[in-house]
This record gives sequence, C-alpha cells and structure tokens, in this order.
Amino acid sequence: MPRPAAPHSRATTRREVRRMRERVARPRRYVMCRPEHFDVTYAINPWMDPGKPVDRPLALAQWDRLHTALRESGHCVELVDPVPGLPDMVYAANGALVIDGKVLGARFRHAERAAEGAAYLRWFHERGFPVAESRSINEGEGDFLLTGSHVLGGHGFRSEARSHLEVQEFFGRPVIGLELVDPDFFHLDTALAVLDHDEVMYYPRAFSPGSREVLRRLFPDAIEAETADAEVFGLNAVSDGHRVFLPEAARGVAAQLRARGFEPVGIDLSELLKGGGSVKCCTLEIRA
Repeated sequence: MPRPAAPHSRATTRREVRRMRERVARPRRYVMCRPEHFDVTYAINPWMDPGKPVDRPLALAQWDRLHTALRESGHCVELVDPVPGLPDMVYAANGALVIDGKVLGARFRHAERAAEGAAYLRWFHERGFPVAESRSINEGEGDFLLTGSHVLGGHGFRSEARSHLEVQEFFGRPVIGLELVDPDFFHLDTALAVLDHDEVMYYPRAFSPGSREVLRRLFPDAIEAETADAEVFGLNAVSDGHRVFLPEAARGVAAQLRARGFEPVGIDLSELLKGGGSVKCCTLEIRA
C-alpha cells in the first residue's frame, strides 16, 4: 500500500517554490573592525578561555574572507580603526544600534569592553550621524535585531530588560522582549537571525518558555535550528534577503536555508569563535 504523504507536504512545497522565486538580495551597508588586536586575555562568556592561545594571523585571514565575501556580494563595508587594548572591538555588532539613520550607542555590562562604546559612537558622530548614549546596559545589535515589523530585544545575560523601553522610545519602533536562558547563547544574535522581512531562524532552547511561545506566534514558519548548528554559532548570521553568510560548520541549517530558496555562504570564523563571536558579531548594519 502506498505510504501516505506527510501532512501539508504539498502546501509546503508550493510555499518553498514561491519563496525561491522571490528571493532578492538588497545592498546593505555595514561597519566592521579588523581584529588587529584580537586576543582572549579575560573570560566574560563561556566561549572565552585565556589558557587557549589565539592565532591572530589566522583570525585576520578569516575576517578578511568575510569582508571580501560581503563586498563581492555588492555590500558597502566601512571600517572602524581598531584600538589597542580593546581585543573584542572586532565584534562590531555590539558597538551600537542604527535604525533610520539614528545611532544609539552601546553601554557594556563588563568593564573590559566599556571603552568600545565610545569608540564606535565617536566614529558615527564624526560622519554626521545623530547619536545618543544609552542610559541602560545595551549591547547594540548583539541584543537588538530588526525585522520588517518589530525590533527584537534580548535580555538575560548582557543587555538589561529596561533597555528595551529606551530603544523603543529612541527609535519609535515596537520592541519585543525575549529572555535568553542558556549562557552559551548570551546575546540575541547568537540564538536568532533575521533572514528577510519577518522571516527568522532561531534556536528554541536558548529562550525561556514564554519567549519561545512569542517566537512561535510571531514567526510560525521560522527555521528552528538543531543543537549541533547552534553550537557552532550557526545562528550568528547575516542575510541580504538572498544570500545568508553564516559559519560554514552549520551544515544542517545551511540545508534548511537552501530549501527555503536562500543561498547559504559558509565562512570559517573558528578563530574568532574563541572570543564568543562569528559572522553577525563582526558586522554592524547601518540602516539609513
């Protein structure tokens, strides 16, 4: 007897075909910072181990490949000068949040990174952006991600929940608060990536039960990543609506993306993962 078809398999196939036809890459503008001073000399997240040596030439080479891939895909990439003594400055996403051409600077939880906020805010101010300093602990795009309809705000390990109201008031956009509960995924951008408009992928176990339910209600067709992909930071990704730049080791989620009509672009940033960051952490988007 023929095996019955899986529920909704025909509808799913049609939806995926439609998505494959509609995928359009949109040019983006990013800020990045070369890891010229990258090192792991302290531990402020579970990925950092000062006892493990860092291969800085390898980190630079891996970063260069990401930088080149973004530029060759038609995106504008501007550079912030790295500051000696700030080894984590390569993780540009944490430096600020930029929406509608306005810049809200970062205020870091840990003293080791505090000076990065001023360095990034100065860069934007010198280029004529309207800027403001955050009053609450707010680690930029590490914990704030923009979809077509909302700003998603993470809290639980780094950014304070009260920073969500500050972001909402500053940008005039609704912020949806999401609680992170797994210290391995200490920033929102380690557990969730925006793919296109209101399409996302995320790792459910990184979130509290209530936040998982919020995500399921907001994004019923989201890609839910498996543990193996989350553990190689497969959710720490950047998408232009067609290409998705992500750690090359995240093969499972890459296959899921391909099935949705996206083009996954694998990048090896294994050396920078020693500091607790990957593709998204290295890119701060400027939304004019």
